[in-house]
Amino acid sequence: MGKIIAIGGGEIGRPGYPVETTKIDREIIRLTGKKSPKLLFLPTASSDDSGYAKVVEKHFGKRLGCRVDVLYLIGTKTAAREIEKRVLQSDIIYVGGGNTLKMLKIWRKRGVDRALEKAYKKGIVLSGVSAGSICWFDSGISDSRRMIDPGADYIKIGALKFIPALHCPHYNSEKDRVPQLKKTMKKHGGIAIAIDNCCAIEVIDNSYRIISSKSNANAYKVYWKEGKFFEDKIRKTKEFSPVSELIGKS
Repeated sequence: MGKIIAIGGGEIGRPGYPVETTKIDREIIRLTGKKSPKLLFLPTASSDDSGYAKVVEKHFGKRLGCRVDVLYLIGTKTAAREIEKRVLQSDIIYVGGGNTLKMLKIWRKRGVDRALEKAYKKGIVLSGVSAGSICWFDSGISDSRRMIDPGADYIKIGALKFIPALHCPHYNSEKDRVPQLKKTMKKHGGIAIAIDNCCAIEVIDNSYRIISSKSNANAYKVYWKEGKFFEDKIRKTKEFSPVSELIGKS
């Protein structure tokens, strides 16, 4: 039974910033069916930033009642078997933002991708924000190269393929996202799911719904048809709908 909540962006209380995604984060916890679930934070995309881990521990631990553990991978020699054990002993996997390309390369080298596939099949809640949102899709639009070269284009990155679509996070908060997604979709075709900050797609098995922590935060189905670019807002409802309807041809 697969459970995924992929968040387009938003803050959880790092110094100088507000807490924005609590409503979504409570849904992540609710999906476990536990009052105090065990959350494993993967900060790989932020180069294992310990400061980020402390923010997650405060938000999900002290504020929301989770038992938080952190899986550091950079500069460690943790065996793939131990990584898998820690992943599968968790109730929630929460993946932080940062460099998606670097994160996925490390995951594949260390066997994290295989452990997460087992977690998905086991029904562990898979979640995250930004890079931690892209990773659950077939592919995503990423600014990973811009983190080294500010003048670089966004790139299309292959991800873990649990949600069969391309994904673009931060759709309302980074001005370059819309033209870059438009350009990429025209080249590659298919369907993209673009998600604003403070909005998420919740996917359970083969059904989905859109949830948000701000009323003006939305998700969009994006595609080209007959030479025209479409950006269809996805309705927010309490009920779930088939994923096949969302990603089918329009």
